[in-house]
Amino acid sequence: MYPDDLRYTPEHEWIRRESPTVLRFGITSFATDALGDVVYVALPVVGSVLTGGQPCGEVESTKSVSDLYAPVDGTVIEVNTALEDSPEMVNAEPYGVGWVVDVECASPEEADAAWSSLLTASLYADGLS
Repeated sequence: MYPDDLRYTPEHEWIRRESPTVLRFGITSFATDALGDVVYVALPVVGSVLTGGQPCGEVESTKSVSDLYAPVDGTVIEVNTALEDSPEMVNAEPYGVGWVVDVECASPEEADAAWSSLLTASLYADGLS
């Protein structure tokens, strides 16, 4: 149900390795199901420095507004600007075109440490039951 090539946070974000230092993240299908129809995503600013576990944006749905938490420390190098016009992509393809932010870690070692500290798909799924 949850892609095995990703890592997950308890706050329902996922990350994918894009390069040795770049991690892409978004919100999980569990989160999108709980939120309902996403109508707005407040994205962090490119160039901003994120701290893992801290809020970095918001996801607004027909049900509520929820914080978007940075899964890792790093600098925002790209945001999914397509979400500005089509926030529903988060619901439609949370692990594909519905991604949210690309973060660059200071080094490959820092990216490795961040990756290793997060939940595997099976551990994430176990925590939901």
